Amino acid sequence: MATAPKTQWYKIAESITEIHFEKNGLSLVNIDGREITLAIHNNKIFACTQKCPHAGGALTDGYIDALGNIVCPLHCYKFNLQNGYNVSGEGYYLKTFKVEQREDGLFILF
Repeated sequence: MATAPKTQWYKIAESITEIHFEKNGLSLVNIDGREITLAIHNNKIFACTQKCPHAGGALTDGYIDALGNIVCPLHCYKFNLQNGYNVSGEGYYLKTFKVEQREDGLFILF
């Protein structure tokens, strides 16, 4: 019987203010050897993989639309930052990660 992969919380920063977000609301961070895109929308932090699942575009070079979707810079595929679903209809799925702001810092779950 296969066992589920082990998950672990990693501390990203002491607070949201420590993270440098570009004008597009996105930031690239390296956590435990993984490149992760952090996004800020309506003062909430989201996390997803750095590469678009369609053609590998760097999502930090994209933008966040008015509805809070991350948009890939290559082909403008849009993904919901909360659940990773492709909202522009192409059928791809973006890996997202849970983020929590706690008293002792900002954490991501892998």
